[in-house]
Amino acid sequence: MSRNVGVIGLGAMGLGVARSLLRAGFAVHACDVRAQVLESFAAEGGIACATPAALGGKCDVVVTVVVNAAQTETVLFGADGKSGAVSAMKPGGVVLACATVSPAFAIDLGKRIEAAGLQLLDAPLSGGAARAASGEMTMMTSGPAAAYAACEDVLEAIAGKVYRLGDSHGAGSKVKIINQLLAGVHIAAAAEAMALGLREGVDPDALYDVITHSAGNSWMFENRVPHILAGDYTPLSAVDIFVKDLGLVLDTARTSKFPLPLSAAAHQMFMMASTAGHGGEDDSAVIKIFPGIDVPKGDKK
Repeated sequence: MSRNVGVIGLGAMGLGVARSLLRAGFAVHACDVRAQVLESFAAEGGIACATPAALGGKCDVVVTVVVNAAQTETVLFGADGKSGAVSAMKPGGVVLACATVSPAFAIDLGKRIEAAGLQLLDAPLSGGAARAASGEMTMMTSGPAAAYAACEDVLEAIAGKVYRLGDSHGAGSKVKIINQLLAGVHIAAAAEAMALGLREGVDPDALYDVITHSAGNSWMFENRVPHILAGDYTPLSAVDIFVKDLGLVLDTARTSKFPLPLSAAAHQMFMMASTAGHGGEDDSAVIKIFPGIDVPKGDKK
């Protein structure tokens, strides 16, 4: 019989995780608040579960691919602290917690999971929807050896690279928020550069071509600026994600009074974009905070 694995959260990355597990031959149980998404996944061969607890009762490994700590808390423990996936899982089961959260939350989550007779991998993801769909994500993980041993096959199915960053929960989340520091600053810098180019009348397509073949390039510039050139701000990763993630970066540094001037400036840029009504748009929409520039409206495809 196929091994039972659960995925809670079928967003852009969670759906890719679930599909990768299906391709690898697992019996994939899924839970999401959107009934239509669940129905579609069931039509592909997945097993729809109405609640996290219903999923947890059937699975040896549960992967949570939700947005933040609050959603992680809800799906694992329930609104009442008792009725989530954890309450239904069999002793020895493993939770892979993949949301970007504070290291302090990850450490506390590990203690609570272990108190319930289960195991946790602090396992945030990177790579976006495309790499999730192909099973080639990067995972920044930490946790006890026994947890890795219990889900090696799952990790192999969903990730191209699994970094083992220590046996203590929280180490994975520390590395992830540092990655998010760079990602957020690079997106903000890319938007600022393109805004200046537009203001100065430089052809935006030519500017993109030059930068992507020059020393000023970054992965985020190369990946996000095409959204600006197309005027397409359909969210793959939204502005509000970086309001949250850069907030986590700053909160973590604040506890040790460590200065992060570039992170703070980028955070303010995403906050401005969100306050202006762009929080649900693609994170490249941070360019819209700059006044007096001609941002493409979708005429370039």
